Amino acid sequence: MKTCFAVAAADVLRMGSALAGLCMVLAGCASFESKPIDPQVEASKFEAQALGPGPWDAPALQRAAWQRHPEAVAAEARRKVAEAAVITAGGRLNPSLAGVIQKNVSASPGAEPWTYGLTLEIPLEAAGKRASREARSQWLALAAAYIETDVRWRIQLRTREAYIGAYPADELAAQRLDTLDALALETQKRLEAGLVSSNEALQTRLAARQAALSLEEARRRRGEALRRLAASIGIPERAILEIDLSYSDISSDSLRDAKTLDALAKSALQARPDVLAALAEYEASQAALQLEIARQYPNVSIGPGYSWDAGDSKWSLGFALPLPLLNRNRGPIAEAEAQREAVAATFRVVQEQAIAEITGALAAYRQTIRTLAIAQAAAEDTKALARSAELAFRAGATDRLALLAVRLEAITAESTQNDLMLAAHAAAGRLEYALRMPLPPTSPTASKESQP
Repeated sequence: MKTCFAVAAADVLRMGSALAGLCMVLAGCASFESKPIDPQVEASKFEAQALGPGPWDAPALQRAAWQRHPEAVAAEARRKVAEAAVITAGGRLNPSLAGVIQKNVSASPGAEPWTYGLTLEIPLEAAGKRASREARSQWLALAAAYIETDVRWRIQLRTREAYIGAYPADELAAQRLDTLDALALETQKRLEAGLVSSNEALQTRLAARQAALSLEEARRRRGEALRRLAASIGIPERAILEIDLSYSDISSDSLRDAKTLDALAKSALQARPDVLAALAEYEASQAALQLEIARQYPNVSIGPGYSWDAGDSKWSLGFALPLPLLNRNRGPIAEAEAQREAVAATFRVVQEQAIAEITGALAAYRQTIRTLAIAQAAAEDTKALARSAELAFRAGATDRLALLAVRLEAITAESTQNDLMLAAHAAAGRLEYALRMPLPPTSPTASKESQP
């Protein structure tokens, strides 16, 4: 009797040691830490954001937007979620440990009534299911990384367009208004002297008032652009009004030659992150189909066990194998096949949209560059006329009214050239976004623009 009790005590000690080891493993598990979000605190953090005084050009503002804008932060978070899913997919199935204690209340007097049992179940995945899960999650993580890059390009486009929209074009509008005011005053003097008709004087006054309205509209548009610029970076409007916008990168000389962009457009289609993301999602759908096909084959579980049965030590080895008699995973396989076709169709849509976007952006840029060249030539001609009019006025060969008229024409031509230059830079930004790569520098010594 003492011998049986000693054996039982030893077995219980071994079971206790196993449970103690299990407790030690569980002690290394992660713990939950609550991180509540306080909307008021977040709003206060946003209002406190600021940029350095500058000067700031478009690439510097774009870098700030990549770091601060909530869309960029959210895209980065989604990428990290997808990367964490790779760890989940590569995890192995845990074994399970089961124990049992029984007492035989009908045992004969003097017989040991207790039975102790311990079983370990070890699951074994078949048909490469784990590898297929890992492949699918890795493709999805790659797609999330490409999508993050695409989001950054979208933020870059919005930032650049708002930056160009905030260009101080109202300075030329103010010059035009001053010239028209002077022209209206000179015409009024001539009206009083009986040298012009009242209609001519009225027309010059109306033109001056229209120029005043145009100046206010230009200031309104610039204010809106500054607000959009602040939103594109992810800072309050107050912060954008505190910085110095240099616009050193906005000039006709910094525009790229459209003739050199054909090769870039051809290679860009193979490198656009949205196209690569769609392609990665297609590969993930293929891995998902492969996983569902592998799930036709059941997993096997083996279960070695030990029991101390009324004084007798017993070892056992069992196994479990689900029988695929009623369900061969046909439904999930059909869904995965359909999903693969849907993702393939989505890829074709994305690719064709990319081709159309690149073609359209390149054509628009070329057209804008050609129009700008014509406007530049016209502006140079009007500047030459204005210089000649200045010399003629000083020599007494022309009057002040004619001089003001030529000045107005020169300012108008310069304003048109300036508007087309800004339009060309905006078209260059849209072309960069269509290509999803920076345009080549204008010269070997030009600084290389930043890219996501």
